This record gives sequence, C-alpha cells and structure tokens, in this order.
Amino acid sequence: MGQSVEERNKEIVREAFDTLFNKRDYATAEKFWSPDYIQHSAHIEQGREGLFNLIKILPDELRHEVDCIMAEGDMVMVRGRFSGHAQPAPWIAADFVRMEDGLLKEHWDIIEDETSRANSLSGLPMYGDTFPEER
Repeated sequence: MGQSVEERNKEIVREAFDTLFNKRDYATAEKFWSPDYIQHSAHIEQGREGLFNLIKILPDELRHEVDCIMAEGDMVMVRGRFSGHAQPAPWIAADFVRMEDGLLKEHWDIIEDETSRANSLSGLPMYGDTFPEER
C-alpha cells in the first residue's frame, strides 16, 4: 500500500529543511522549493531566492532540529529549533508550509526566542527536556 499524501508531504518537508538549513545544499534545495514560492514571514524577503539569500548570510553553525511534523492535506506544520544563527537565544519555530505538486509553495511562521530556566515561569523547557544552558 502506498504512502498517504500527508506522509509524503511530511517526508518532503523534513528533507527540504535538512537540505537547506543544515547541509546548505542550495542546488538540491531548489528541487524542493517552488520557483514561485510565496513567503509570508516578515523577516524573509519574498520568493525562494529571498529565503536562500538569508540562509547564505547566516553563520555556518546554523542548525535546524525537528521536534514534530504534522500534516493535513497540502498543509505541513514543523515544530523545531533554529540554533547557531548568531542571535542571543535559539529560536523555537512553528513553520507552516503549503505544498503544491510535491514542492514547498507557501510559508508562514511563528518564532519565539528559547528561554532559560531562570526566565521560564512554567519551570519547563520550551524544547525537549532541557534548557539551552544545560545542553
């Protein structure tokens, strides 16, 4: 029995994120992102090139870790962490991607700085089982 559309879309997005953010393989990443990619993020310029250009100027230490991927129809949500971007704290992000014809076509995100144990009112880490200063 074949994979569901949702399972295939999650697999594509996981591989696309790893290819771009962790491997920095722009030629291969072009195969995942639509040439007509629509970017809704306020801190990234429009289109596939806007995203790729942002990643090119970030430190080589940039990493993206996936915590959870969910999909419904052509929509995929990735909950993950961006670190190594030369900012004071890692980012916890929820990325929403609309897929079209097996390509990442449209993107929205919600990004929040990861907090330390001292600043966590809940006393719980935002990502995984430990706070950033304990890793």
